[in-house]
Amino acid sequence: MSTLIGIARMAAESPLLAAKRRVAYFDLQGRSLLNRCSGQRQYFEWTVNPYRGCEYGCQYCYARYTHEFMNLPVEEFATRIFAKNWDAAMWRRDLRQVQPGQTIAFGTATDCYQPAERRYGLMRHLLAGLAPHRGLRILITTKSDLVARDGDLLRELARSNTVRIVMTVTTMDAGLARRTEPYAPRPDLRMEAVAALASQGLATGVAASPVLPWLTDGEGSLDAVARAARAAGAATFHARPLFLRDSAWAVFLPWLEREFPALAPRYRSRYARGAHVDRLYGEWLAERVERVRTRHGLTARAEAPAPAPPLQLPLFS
Repeated sequence: MSTLIGIARMAAESPLLAAKRRVAYFDLQGRSLLNRCSGQRQYFEWTVNPYRGCEYGCQYCYARYTHEFMNLPVEEFATRIFAKNWDAAMWRRDLRQVQPGQTIAFGTATDCYQPAERRYGLMRHLLAGLAPHRGLRILITTKSDLVARDGDLLRELARSNTVRIVMTVTTMDAGLARRTEPYAPRPDLRMEAVAALASQGLATGVAASPVLPWLTDGEGSLDAVARAARAAGAATFHARPLFLRDSAWAVFLPWLEREFPALAPRYRSRYARGAHVDRLYGEWLAERVERVRTRHGLTARAEAPAPAPPLQLPLFS
């Protein structure tokens, strides 16, 4: 039997913090809370993912591969959640590396406001620790209405930094959302959180990503999300097509065959050449998104876009 090293060893040694009917939480020690963004497609300098694994169980989630770093099956990504050990001194040390004008992006691999946050409050600690800093660009991406809880901290940070919150809402159809994102908050609750933050003067946007071919790529579906975003006070709207790396495909395809069997052959054909859709589909979707965005007076992302996967995550994040 091979000896576990690095993050795999730390995961194996992580003590159980708590367990629910479907999910178990573990404590994860680490060398840093801040990750330097690497790879050719670098859109921001730093990322923070306070949790490993995500209990929302989105059927299409590309980040399932991160559990493989810990020698865990991708099927446990939504049920075996690791909360990084909070260390205020470590966070202060990490932030000394960040220069004014650089971007710290929260929630690039797993949702930073997933239910574990209600128990462990890591985002409250992380945001509070940013208070002394000036001139940073802070980006939060989430599917959770819990982000509205931290409006006070975000407002304070926005006095001296550029703060932007992007809410992911793939569809306003609550039934479809429950099938594709079974444990995530309802779309209307997410939009209520957008409204709450926008009403406090915070820059908010909505992302309808990933767009699922034949499920959420209809103009009516995208229009419904953009219309709700506009009504909630969001300033930006964007959407990118579904990306299916092997670890995501291994979960998504069996789900698709159960829930939408007629679409399974279409997906096999569309993704036969790899994880990305073909260029023509991407261009067609971009034109549709732009048409919807213009119709509702929304803009594209005001800052550098979130990274298109695959995101190169350090093994010891």
